[in-house]
Amino acid sequence: MTVTEGTRRTNPAPRSAVVVNPSKVSNLAELRHTVNEALSRAGWPAPRWRETSAQDPGLGQTRAAVESGAEVVFVCGGDGTVMSAVSALVGTEVSMAILPAGTGNLLAANLGLSTDLGAGLAVALEGGLRRLDVGRVEGRHFAVMAGMGFDAHMLDATSDTAKARIGWPAYVLGAVRHLRDRPMQVTVRVDGGAPMRRRARSVLVANVGRLQGGVPLLSEARPDDGVLDIAILTPGTLRKWATLAWGLVRRRRRIPSVETFRGARVEVVSDRPQPRQLDGDLIDPGDRLVVEVMPRAFWLCVPRPADSPDLAADAANR
Repeated sequence: MTVTEGTRRTNPAPRSAVVVNPSKVSNLAELRHTVNEALSRAGWPAPRWRETSAQDPGLGQTRAAVESGAEVVFVCGGDGTVMSAVSALVGTEVSMAILPAGTGNLLAANLGLSTDLGAGLAVALEGGLRRLDVGRVEGRHFAVMAGMGFDAHMLDATSDTAKARIGWPAYVLGAVRHLRDRPMQVTVRVDGGAPMRRRARSVLVANVGRLQGGVPLLSEARPDDGVLDIAILTPGTLRKWATLAWGLVRRRRRIPSVETFRGARVEVVSDRPQPRQLDGDLIDPGDRLVVEVMPRAFWLCVPRPADSPDLAADAANR
């Protein structure tokens, strides 16, 4: 099996667990009923339910599910919940099925996975599986992208209230607050190559290429190609920001003020500490971001057939 081929679960009635962030679900009792009924009709054993908390957003619950024998873990929450579950599933044979909730769900959006609960359950019941890469930063894992600089400032400036009220456009409001911030002086090395010095606003290291709202930033990024895609954003003026944004909206392959590279290991060093993020969750600020790829590190439930390098294309043609 090559990295771009799909496969199928061999056990027609696997044991499962549901890791859910209750703060992202409007009616937890209804969710339990819907999931339990769907799995029962398919002949699956009743799942074990595990709720996340502010202290543990999903890592411990997913590990407990794996240790108790789950073969499929349904993850219902935002990007932070999904990222925590991925960290627990890396290196195991347990597959993850996403039941999106919250306002982010960047992994689901990039892979063409529906935000509808019934569709998410159907994907898992179909049994389509695919091994995906993950990125690793300081012992933590991400499935979408890591970033330093402007992108993390934007996330920090976007309130949960705004996200709940208007969805992903709330990030635009957060971005506007930081368009005039001072650039950072960064040195970037890809796979141990020559250092590249830039006056950058943001450096993104991505496993997949779409931003919030489905906007493509890195059109060549694939979630299972064994490499990471790097974008260095260097707009120095508001006009250049506008040109960059227009290029994204127009879905141009080459976007002004954006340099792109690919590699298995990326080291970014800034002249001063910067905010940093993994899959939309802020981590401790720092002046360094070192990212390594872990090829084909975990199993994800995907629509079948999964025969396109871009999983979103598979879903769009269903």
